[in-house]
Amino acid sequence: MPDLSPSEDSDATTFALDTSVIPLGERALRGVLNHVVAVGDEAETTYLEVKSRLDMNSKATAAKIAKFLLGAANRRPGEAARYFHGYAVLVIGAQRNSAPGVLRGTEAHELEDRLRPYLGPQFPAFEFGRIGIDSDHEVLFVIAQPPEDGQTIFPCHKSYQGADRSDNIEDGAIYVRGTSNTRPARSGEVLALVERVRRGGKPPIVLEMPLLGPICRVDRVDEVLETLRRFEEEQFTKQSAPAEDTVVSTLSIVTPSIFGSPLSPEDRSQALTAWQSKKAEHIAKGREHFLGVGMPGAGVQVVSRDRFVAKPHLILTFHNCEVLDYLDPDDASLDEVVEPVLRPHDPFSPGFDYSTIRTIPRDYPVTWSTRGEDAEVVLTPKSFRPNAPWTSDRDDYVIIARDPQARSVQVSWKLTEDGNDTVTSGELRVPTEPLVDAADLLKSVF
Repeated sequence: MPDLSPSEDSDATTFALDTSVIPLGERALRGVLNHVVAVGDEAETTYLEVKSRLDMNSKATAAKIAKFLLGAANRRPGEAARYFHGYAVLVIGAQRNSAPGVLRGTEAHELEDRLRPYLGPQFPAFEFGRIGIDSDHEVLFVIAQPPEDGQTIFPCHKSYQGADRSDNIEDGAIYVRGTSNTRPARSGEVLALVERVRRGGKPPIVLEMPLLGPICRVDRVDEVLETLRRFEEEQFTKQSAPAEDTVVSTLSIVTPSIFGSPLSPEDRSQALTAWQSKKAEHIAKGREHFLGVGMPGAGVQVVSRDRFVAKPHLILTFHNCEVLDYLDPDDASLDEVVEPVLRPHDPFSPGFDYSTIRTIPRDYPVTWSTRGEDAEVVLTPKSFRPNAPWTSDRDDYVIIARDPQARSVQVSWKLTEDGNDTVTSGELRVPTEPLVDAADLLKSVF
């Protein structure tokens, strides 16, 4: 990271803070950091607070951050909107002329778990950012969302008594942002918050949801898989019993491993019977791999019009569709499409194929499953910001229409928001892609 220290002949105007931007993303946060390094504690205002060095694992730090968030949440919407579009920022690990940072390793979900006892269950979501300083340190940013008319008053839910009395917070106290600090609310400020509550609830949620990627149609999948399976069985049964004087005949029926022993006719018959008994399981597994590597992935973009949505839970139901894991085309394997009667066995390889495990990171905001005759996709991002598109990846899942002749499918959705009992719902009709023949798809993929 470049040196953030201002030169001796520079002044605060060199790093004038642009408060017309939303303080999210590295570019905006770096501008905030440069301003803090230039002016130090003088940067503190109703929408910006600075902490130089903190132990991110201590109770005192959790109380300090909670106090800032409580004060930011209890601001007046009109006044807050003048700067940073209503957001407020806590910078941790910076001071005048330097940004020493704090030790790397603080995770947003762990910090939120430590803050929740102070903030309470209905507290609005907050954002979390970081800028690396070196291999061991980073500057952290805790970003409070804009206050809104109709929001409740947010009191502190837990007391903390520390060595520094200025860091203490009390259960039941109402904190507000002063000119450069967070303090208990005065009577007039409490009344202003009561008036904020009376000004009505949040505006209704209006979502735009263009789907990204296709809803696929594939014909003759079962027919192609059945043909491949018959071919595998024919090839296996054509291998004759070994002739005593023919080396080639012996090699043709040994197990595929060079370290294996020749199979007797009885062993081969038992292997074929076991393979035939698992036909339904093999076809289902092969179908998932075939379509997963052969068809393009899908996603969704969500835009909330003029409305911040905190911790949304959005369920999209693709009626009369199925959803499968998207697989990298480079991982295409014909042995995964049609199960061999006998798989090669390498004594030096693990008994379990770990490549089949699909790992999903903790708190990944997209899940998908087939429920009955429908495909269901659930989105749980941290927030939908006003008029800012939120887009899911297109390498998560594949959507397949069950009816190959369907020219479109119906998609319904339901949205709930953290701290809001209202359920918002809607429907849309989405055209499907041109029909693909499974035999052509098999040729193109394999």
